[in-house]
This record gives sequence, C-alpha cells and structure tokens, in this order.
Amino acid sequence: MVSPALPVDVPPQPWTGRFDGDGGEHRRWWQAVTPYPPGTVPVASPGPRPAVILGFGSDAGVRRNKGRTGAAAAPAAIRAALGPLAFHLSRGVHDAGDVTVAGDALEAGQARAGLAITRLLDAGRLPVVLGGGHETAFASYLGVAGSAAVREGLTVGVLNLDAHFDLRDEPVPSSGTPFLQMARAEAAAGRELRYAVVGISEPNNTRALFRTAEELGVDYLLDEDCSAEAAQAFVAAFLAQVDALYLTIDLDVLPASVAPGVSAPAAYGVPLPVISAVCRQVAASGKLLHLDIAELNPEFDIDGRTAKVAARLVNTLLA
Repeated sequence: MVSPALPVDVPPQPWTGRFDGDGGEHRRWWQAVTPYPPGTVPVASPGPRPAVILGFGSDAGVRRNKGRTGAAAAPAAIRAALGPLAFHLSRGVHDAGDVTVAGDALEAGQARAGLAITRLLDAGRLPVVLGGGHETAFASYLGVAGSAAVREGLTVGVLNLDAHFDLRDEPVPSSGTPFLQMARAEAAAGRELRYAVVGISEPNNTRALFRTAEELGVDYLLDEDCSAEAAQAFVAAFLAQVDALYLTIDLDVLPASVAPGVSAPAAYGVPLPVISAVCRQVAASGKLLHLDIAELNPEFDIDGRTAKVAARLVNTLLA
C-alpha cells in the first residue's frame, strides 16, 4: 500500500518532550509520533484507524471576522503540549506537517487542506486537524465532502463544540461563516447539512443567527443547559441520526479560566469535564470519521493552559 502525497506547505518537524527511557513503559507522545511521508506503509489491519495530525496555520478567517489574531501559531503550540504526554494509545499516530495560509489567501489554503484530508480519509486514516481559526472547519468540510464516505452515501453529521453558531451571512468567508458555507454547499450537492452545536452562548449570538439556525434545522444546547446528563443525551440523540461524525471543537466553548488563549474568551462556557465526557462519548461511538480543534491563540494563553487543554482533548479522542 502506498501512502498518498499530501499538499502540505511545511513538512513534519521533530517532536520533543521529557525523556524517561526508550522502553514502552516510558513512552511519551514525542517518541511515538512518526512522520507521514509518501512511501510504502503497512496494509491497514484490524483495530483503531491510525491517526494523522495535520496543522492548519491560519489567521485569515479570524482577521476577516475582526477577532484577535494569533491562531496561525496554534498547531505548533498544541504539538508542543502533546509531546510530553504519556502515550497510552492503541493506535499509531503520524504527523503530516502543516498547510499554512499566507496573508489573506484563505480559500486556497482551505482547498489544499481539504485535499489532504480527503486523501487521508480515503487511505483509511483518522485526520486530526490542528487549527487555526474556526475557518479550519470549512477546510475540514471540503475534505470530508470529497471523501469516499460521502461518495458512498454515508450520512455524515457535523457536531460542533462551540459558544457560537458560526452561521454568519457575510460577503467574504471568515471564521464566523463556515457552517453556513457548509449548508449552502450541501444544498448545492442535493444534500442537507446535519449540524448540531453544544455550548451555544445566547448573549453571543444575535437573533439573526438563531433564526438562521432554526431555518437550517440546527440542533443546539445552550451553555447554561450543559449539565453532564443533558450533554450526553443531546449527543446520543444526534449520533443516532448519522452514520459517521465530523467533530469540531472551538476552544472558546470552555470557560475563560480554562481556555484564556482564544480569540473570543467565554464569560460562562461549558465545564471541561462535560466537554471531555462528550469527547469520550464520541470516541466510544465508533462513528468518528474526522476531527479538528480550533481557535487556540498562543499569544493570549497563560502558562500554555489552553494548549494543554487542547492536547488533553486530542489524547482523549484518540484513546
């Protein structure tokens, strides 16, 4: 089996972390992650799909959305937080490098990342995209929509853990528009977007956004209603409607005390244990097709707190 070439701009870089020894009992992420270059790789065997990390270094969408820029540095920060973690996973993890958005060339970057994601999905891998602003989500959508899973007729749902709908109707795409872009692209393809959001902040979404969500049939759970039980029931009901799931996590779904390093820190937010439980629920469902994590802004982080939370959530989803 030949690993497909990916249109990345920055090849995989060396990982670093604490060294306790070479044996399996001492293994950490930085010792376990291997590059994902083209070449001969083992034929897929039974068990969890190997995961492939792909960075999407972009500030363009946040800048267009008039947010705090800095998310382009997030992929490196999340890798740095993942590196020292003890590696307990039963699946292989590879690093494919980064797609980067130069200046305002957002659409071209999204197209390149989407192509990379499609190739990874069709090769039987689980793509783990590290954004970037939440414009990362439309790159992920392009990859999923172009994959064999959709071509073969699977119903793919989009579950967003986020304080915002990101359904803005703007003349220029941004970090605030990806899910409306998805809805329109799905309609053009003769399909309907199945979209659900956990963590919506009512004061941070206008009436127009709630109206758009209603018109599109979006399921959502408000941040103030996100008890562990309510979130579990909400996610279970959504999972029952789909064959496969694209999970996207905007770190501003978390309280600002937990995730200060984001473009739009949350005054309320959903408790981390609830978000972590949703991640475990999604992973255990067997339906996770693709995932991304977005909106980390290292420039505004405190002691790497938000990057460490992002790393922990990735680890949870791959366990």
